[in-house]
Amino acid sequence: QVQLVESGGGLVQAGGSLRLSCVASGNTMSRSVMGWFRQAPGKERELVAAINWNDPRTNYADSVKGRFTISRDNSENTVYLQMDSLKPEDTAVHSCALSASSYTYYRRQDLYINWGQGTQVTVSS
Repeated sequence: QVQLVESGGGLVQAGGSLRLSCVASGNTMSRSVMGWFRQAPGKERELVAAINWNDPRTNYADSVKGRFTISRDNSENTVYLQMDSLKPEDTAVHSCALSASSYTYYRRQDLYINWGQGTQVTVSS
């Protein structure tokens, strides 16, 4: 079993920054892709950013490109999401999730089999 624990959410003013962390523990040997997702009230869950555990590939949603940066520390089994220039529309529960499938399929939410509990990010205007 794999456990994912997020931290770093909170309340910030528009234009501010937050850094989210996701620590993976347990049987992470088959890990391939870590994704950060978010879901706002009344909206569908969307992929914000994804990173491959074994090479530098990353991808971002168009809405966060140039503002968010995903990174990882393999030695600590931790993935980060640095969020800068935050906007009120970034307000959502942010969750990390782990996939054991090829990075080719990083967009497929159904392939993410381990999920964290989520952390609230609220951006005030």
